[in-house]
Amino acid sequence: MPTDAVPTADVDVEGESRRAFLTKATSAVFAGMVAQALPLKAVLATDKTTTVTPLPPPPFRIAESADEDVLVRMQRDLQRALKKPMEQRRWGMVIDTRKCIGCHACTAGCSMENKLPPGVVYRPVIDTEAGTYPNVTRKFLPRPCMQCEKPPCVPVCPVGATWKRADGIVKIDYDACIGCRYCITACPYQARTFDFGANWTDNAAAGPEGPMSLSAASGYEKKPNFEYGEEWTRDNGIIPKSPVGNARKCTFCAHRLDAGMLPMCVSTCVGRATFFGDLNDPGSIVSELSSRANATRLKEEFGTEPKVFYLM
Repeated sequence: MPTDAVPTADVDVEGESRRAFLTKATSAVFAGMVAQALPLKAVLATDKTTTVTPLPPPPFRIAESADEDVLVRMQRDLQRALKKPMEQRRWGMVIDTRKCIGCHACTAGCSMENKLPPGVVYRPVIDTEAGTYPNVTRKFLPRPCMQCEKPPCVPVCPVGATWKRADGIVKIDYDACIGCRYCITACPYQARTFDFGANWTDNAAAGPEGPMSLSAASGYEKKPNFEYGEEWTRDNGIIPKSPVGNARKCTFCAHRLDAGMLPMCVSTCVGRATFFGDLNDPGSIVSELSSRANATRLKEEFGTEPKVFYLM
């Protein structure tokens, strides 16, 4: 049948009734969705007789600065600690092993900051495998110097070259050290190494001169480092120039602390797994983290009272 033969009135009535039904159904669904999304006070405004018991407060409150980098808080903790006399500070470190991703950025940053030669590592990251196949995982354990409260390396030094300063950092007097290595043997954490005078450029192949040439690299290695706030230029000879021939160790970057900066390993930690501050400050982040139930220290049975804590 041709289209123009269909009764126009019947089509309009049927279409109109269908549209009316769909309009009503859609309005009802939308009203239900909106009612569920209305704020509580809007619902109460429509029903004056309804009484609602307020919900209990949350178990914790997120601070306004919760989205700031933890380095900012640690820098505030550091500045607050530096305002106190040295003997009132007690530097400590907390390492969250659950956050460590084994990138070794702390090791590299420490080596660059202190211009460490081959064989001298202040902050290695121990890589271990845990579990049984197929449920196997890797765990990483950064190991700086523990800066022990009762360091076993101090009493064994025959010349008093190793000592603990007022804020608890264990230091080595390079000018007094005779290289006997008793302290290396005494340390239960293997946190001390010996500088034999090797260089990274020893026996390296020479190439064209330029920014990356052997002469440029060897010149960089001869530049001084500034451990303990002093200038040290390694050099060999009949009497090696310190710290060649000396025991060496992590110092929590004491030279940076004295200048108001965080240790290099803390600043370079990609996973923000390393925390630093004054353990004598109850408001510092290290005081908060070191008091947690999952905080532990290595080899506490030796009675060394290390000031490096691990969150497991």
